[in-house]
Amino acid sequence: MQTKQRKLTIGVLYFTIALFTIYIFIMFLLNGVEWAPMVKGKMKNPDFSLATWKLFFYPHIFLGTIALAIGPFQLTKISRRKPKLHKMLGKIYAVAIFINILVVPYISLSATGGRGTMIAFLILNALWLWTTAMGVIKATQRKISAHKEWILRSYAITWVFVTFRIFVIPFSLFLDSSLAFPIAVYLGIAMNLLFVEWRKRKNKKLTTGRKIASPNPVI
Repeated sequence: MQTKQRKLTIGVLYFTIALFTIYIFIMFLLNGVEWAPMVKGKMKNPDFSLATWKLFFYPHIFLGTIALAIGPFQLTKISRRKPKLHKMLGKIYAVAIFINILVVPYISLSATGGRGTMIAFLILNALWLWTTAMGVIKATQRKISAHKEWILRSYAITWVFVTFRIFVIPFSLFLDSSLAFPIAVYLGIAMNLLFVEWRKRKNKKLTTGRKIASPNPVI
C-alpha cells in the first residue's frame, strides 16, 4: 500500500514539475523574459537593468528546476539501491541550491510588490540555506534519519518555487501586489513545511503500528 502511495506521490510531483517547466519555458524563454507581465512592471523603474537582472534570473530558474527534478527521484527505490547515484544527485541538489541562494538577494531587490516581497524572499532564502545546510551536515555525520528529515524540509522550501506561483495568481486578482506576493510566499512556506511535518508524524505512527503488530512480539 505504501509503495503504491509513494509511486502515486512521485508521479504527481513529476507531473506538476513538467507543467511548471512548460510554464517557465513559455513565459520566460519562448516569448522572451521582457514580455512577462511581472518583468514589464520592473522595466518602468529607470534604475532597473534588464540585462543584469537576466544574469541572475536565468540561473535562478534553471538551478531551481534542477533541484525540483532531483527531489522526487531521491525518494525512489532505484535511488536508494544505488548509494553512489543517490550521493551524486544529492550533491548536485545541494550545489544547485547553494548557488541559487547567492543569486536570490539581487533578484529580491527588484521583486514585484516592493519591500514586503523582498523581505519575504530573503526569509525564504534563509530557510532554504538553513534546511539544506542541516541536511548536508547530517549526511556528513552519517545521521541518516536526521538527514532525511532536513532534506525533506529543504525540498519543501524548494517546492515554494512552484506553490508561490500557484498562490499568487488568485491573490493578485483582489489584492495589491504589495500584499499578494508576500502572502503567497509565506503561505507556500507554511503549507509545504506543515505537510512535511504531517507526513513525518504519520509515517512514525505507521512504523510504530507495524512494530506492535509484529508476529513475534518481545514479552
